[in-house]
Amino acid sequence: MLRRYIYLLRSSSVRVVELIYWPFLQMLTWGFLQKFLATTNNPYMQGAGVLIGAVLLWDILFRSNLGFFTTFIEEMWSRNLGNLLISPLRPAELVAALCLWSIMRLSIGMIPVAAAAFFVFGFNLLDLGLWLAVFFSMLVLTSWSLGLIAAGVMLRYGLGAEELAWSLAFLLLPLTCVYYPLAALPGWLQPVALALPPTHVFEGMRAILLEHRFDASDLWWALGLNAVYLAAGYGVFRWFLSSARENGSLLQLGE
Repeated sequence: MLRRYIYLLRSSSVRVVELIYWPFLQMLTWGFLQKFLATTNNPYMQGAGVLIGAVLLWDILFRSNLGFFTTFIEEMWSRNLGNLLISPLRPAELVAALCLWSIMRLSIGMIPVAAAAFFVFGFNLLDLGLWLAVFFSMLVLTSWSLGLIAAGVMLRYGLGAEELAWSLAFLLLPLTCVYYPLAALPGWLQPVALALPPTHVFEGMRAILLEHRFDASDLWWALGLNAVYLAAGYGVFRWFLSSARENGSLLQLGE
């Protein structure tokens, strides 16, 4: 499966450009905003690369989710999903291929953008040190959970649910405190935010960049919550897949 996806990407230079284009454009937009806000008297906004760091970390989550979900939905667009699932390929193997391919796509897109952030704005993502790998892992795990749920929804409701599946990741954007601290949310909404793994990642990122400290509890909360959501996401995917097989709808996944 991985070899097949590599062949598809290698045969289309447009696909490679798309992986870099949107993250680069978003990094430039928020980078210039960060540069402007750094001239104000707000100490929070004067923190080195807080917004750029948030943008890059959010793109790790979003692009990893996109890599997982778009690869799956392309199988539906090409009416190839049924062919794959009547082969000896197991559902767990399909999921593993989608997960690994999402990391490969993410690397192709984010490495050039992170390098551009350093040369254009002087922000070095590696300043997060060892915790960068931790943050990366936590966000990728969350993206896979979202991808599994989106794939399950598509199996259950067909291509008619495509818009909902595309927008699933954006549901987390206002709740996970990407661009602002947890304290900015209303008190009743903060427990909801703390129940989401990315919130702990972005809070940890700001603590490192602004206060030069790392709270290990953020890591453990993110890891534990990711384990729960990843198991739930895989359960949803397998349930909808079994339902689609029983209903004979794998070959009829239209609008």
